[in-house]
Amino acid sequence: MIVPIVVTLIVILFVTFMIMAQRYKRCPSDRILVIYGKVGGNRAARCIHGGGAFVWPLFQDYAFLRLTPMTISIPLQNALSFQNIRINVPSTFTVGISTDPAIMMNAAERLLGLQPPQIEDMAKEIIFGQLRLTVASLTIEQINQDRESFLEAIRKNVEPELNKIGLYLINVNVTDITDESNYIESIGKKAVAEAVNKAKVDVAEQVKLGNIGESEANREMTIRVAENLAAAEKGKKKAEADRRIYVQNQEADAVKGENLAKAQIAESQAQLDVKQASYLQTAEVAKREALVEIQKAQYKAELERLNAEEVVKQEVEKRKIEILAEAEAERIRREAKGHADAILLKYKAEAEGVRMVLESKAAGYENLVKAAAGDPKSAATLLMVEKIEQIVAKQVEAISNLKIDKITVWDSGHPERGSSTAGFVSNLIKSLPPLQDVAAMAGVELPGYLGKMKAEGSAGAEAVQNSGEGSRG
Repeated sequence: MIVPIVVTLIVILFVTFMIMAQRYKRCPSDRILVIYGKVGGNRAARCIHGGGAFVWPLFQDYAFLRLTPMTISIPLQNALSFQNIRINVPSTFTVGISTDPAIMMNAAERLLGLQPPQIEDMAKEIIFGQLRLTVASLTIEQINQDRESFLEAIRKNVEPELNKIGLYLINVNVTDITDESNYIESIGKKAVAEAVNKAKVDVAEQVKLGNIGESEANREMTIRVAENLAAAEKGKKKAEADRRIYVQNQEADAVKGENLAKAQIAESQAQLDVKQASYLQTAEVAKREALVEIQKAQYKAELERLNAEEVVKQEVEKRKIEILAEAEAERIRREAKGHADAILLKYKAEAEGVRMVLESKAAGYENLVKAAAGDPKSAATLLMVEKIEQIVAKQVEAISNLKIDKITVWDSGHPERGSSTAGFVSNLIKSLPPLQDVAAMAGVELPGYLGKMKAEGSAGAEAVQNSGEGSRG
């Protein structure tokens, strides 16, 4: 009786142990164990990273969140910067689920059950918005030159938003920042130009230091020469003092013999004068040589400076002359080409006009000859008939334009001949050549239906005809 009870207890314990073993869940290091259901308190779930926990059947269940980082490419285009300049900021963000308890809880509430592509899409939307906000708060110089501050600003804006859904920012990598207006490229060119200018300034500074060093060397030389002159002067004074001592000693020994003393004094004086002259000569030669060297150095430095200035000046002037000459030659070439093209077009237009006029006249003359039944003489007569009105107008104009200041007519009042005054104007009109004669002058014979000259037998008519012939002549 006791044995079956013990066996039953053992079986119950074994089954209980197996059930407990199956419901005990261990959490791997690359995952977060989320236990949800009745977990106690006001919590929606319990998150465990590492270790394990018992999941009560019926009351609780579990799931895992992966801690594997996700790399998200953000090709941000036309983001508006603080200077209202649109730039392209392609970047790569690496995000993952954090093991911080608060962030793990956010991930359990918002990401549990989602696939990695869905999580990436959610994170991408957040990153796009916060990255545009970050770019809008910075100038292009701050973005392009201080990358650490830019990345820190991105992290400051993006990471809190990612934490809200259970993610945290692992790394940000901004590749190449560009803009359509080439503003960043212009900044680079400006930096290069500033570097070049700074190098030129450094070179000029070194040249200035060289000139200063040369001046210092010249001043040191002058000081050395002055010191040598002072040493020579000091030697001269010492020699003078020695001479005086020597003279005094000689004078003390004068008791031994005035003549011997005088001879020794004279000899000492001569030696002293020789030494003094030698010292003075040496000092003067050194002084003159030093002055010559100083003047040579100054002359050489000044000559090199003037040569450099003159060469630069001549090069600049030469370049100006070359540029002006090229510009003037180009202007003359263009003006000459334009003038030649204008003349050519003018002559072409004139030639085309003359050609068209001649062709029109030729066609008109051809039609006129055809209208005259192929008789060129009749066609010429018709042309002459058209010009009769103009010829008559010219004759009238010739009479009307006569400027007669004064006419004096002596009228004898002969009863048979009539008044000479009354016939003056009619005779003046008759002096014009008749129409038939004008046509004959042109080599054209007018047709008979235009009328003929009236024959007059009187002397007066003959006189008028003669007057007309004289006028024609």
